[in-house]
Amino acid sequence: MSHPAIAAAPGAGVRTAAPAGVKLKVHPVILAGGSGTRLWPMSREQYPKQLIGLLGDDSLLQSTACRLDALDAGYPLAERIVVVGNEEHRFTTAEQLRVSGKAARLILEPAGRDTAPALTVAALTIAAADEDGIMVIMPADHAVTDLAAFQTAVAAGVQHAAAGHVVTMGIVPTRAETGYGYIRVGEPLAQNAGSNDAARRLERFVEKPHLELAQQYVASNTYWWNSGIFIMRASTWLKAIRHFEPAIHEACVAACERGRDDGDFFRVDSEAFAASPSNSIDYAVMEQLGSDTSVATGVVVPLAAGWSDVGSWDAIWEISPKDEANNVGRGRVLFEGAQTTFAHSEGRLIACVGTHDLVVVETPDAILVADKAHVQDVKKVVGRIRSSRGTEAANHRKVHRPWGHYDSVDTGERFQVKRIVVKPGARLSLQMHHHRAEHWIVVRGTALVTRGDERFIVSENESAYIPLGVTHRLENPGKMPLEIIEVQSGSYLGEDDIVRFDDTYGRQ
Repeated sequence: MSHPAIAAAPGAGVRTAAPAGVKLKVHPVILAGGSGTRLWPMSREQYPKQLIGLLGDDSLLQSTACRLDALDAGYPLAERIVVVGNEEHRFTTAEQLRVSGKAARLILEPAGRDTAPALTVAALTIAAADEDGIMVIMPADHAVTDLAAFQTAVAAGVQHAAAGHVVTMGIVPTRAETGYGYIRVGEPLAQNAGSNDAARRLERFVEKPHLELAQQYVASNTYWWNSGIFIMRASTWLKAIRHFEPAIHEACVAACERGRDDGDFFRVDSEAFAASPSNSIDYAVMEQLGSDTSVATGVVVPLAAGWSDVGSWDAIWEISPKDEANNVGRGRVLFEGAQTTFAHSEGRLIACVGTHDLVVVETPDAILVADKAHVQDVKKVVGRIRSSRGTEAANHRKVHRPWGHYDSVDTGERFQVKRIVVKPGARLSLQMHHHRAEHWIVVRGTALVTRGDERFIVSENESAYIPLGVTHRLENPGKMPLEIIEVQSGSYLGEDDIVRFDDTYGRQ
């Protein structure tokens, strides 16, 4: 299925204003391809930080998706948000957006190519129906504590974007931070001269500095943190990426032309997308706007809204409510004589006695204890786990699937015990195992079991046996979650011992 944006976007002239009578729309664009290794053990490859409720009940993705609700920027919000994300996370992403009541266009990246190609395929999608649509581009894994202030800043940025500018949101720094990129800001725009809170002209982007240089940046009052949030028209971005990085533009156009719809998802063509150079929005366009304004003028809008990129555990501690000793506790946590300690429990009780500047994070299969000054090194631990082929780098003990989830509660040399929960109306694939047999015990709900040529109901406190090598399927025909205890036994119990014959979700 060809992508309808292509006919208009690549070769068309870019307008500096919408045609008379055409009402611009604001399109939220969420980039959801991060991995968040520094937030291990809660963030894993198969369930990264944007899908986790690190700061509350909602995940970071869900909070981001709702961040522009009721935005008053003089232009209506588009009916659907656009989300660009990893194919491996597609079902969880779609489910979380559905729970949040968000209609979304999910564009699936077959491989990571950084943020510039991701934004390009999003802009092509938006330009198909709304060439001059104003994109508000937000990473899925950031946090904002002052929503009203955020929307006020976005509304100001939308006005500049409507005029054809490329807008980035800058944070006036409060400390010499070496983990952020910086923006050098110029004079206030002419119409806002004399205002301390005015938008500024973009002079240049700079990379993450060493500590001494970061201190100089903060002292100068002319360098702001780069939030990674951008606002611009879809046509403006396409013109910019075609001008500065034609190879990215060409590859993304081909990837969209050859892409196809797959239910709720749009799959860009794998081969064409893989041909795109890997580059970030900053490197590809923003760093070059300061010296080359032939495409657009760069504008920096100040953002003072309790922003955090939630990049590490000390960032979570920084923006969380604290007790009188500056401790942050989530879950079953006790502090006794502790100071500036962060503790997060997923189940077991954590008691912190006399601790100072520590991070303690407990999950069912891993515990992190770190000095707050060294939390950036957590990603090194993840690398060591991965190199030793440990499962804790990629998966939690509780693994989410499009039909529900399972939790591996116990394992031995020739057995494994799982707690499986199947959503109402959902079903697992029709499958077979070469090396294991399975016993299913229903503890809640009703199961519809396929076993070879048989189909039968298994009710609560009843069980079914699936011999090795027999084709089988588990379904939930009821209106409430189905919960079973599965006991596997055999010579090999890995998840790759699955031969699928039919799958509702298109998995191989």
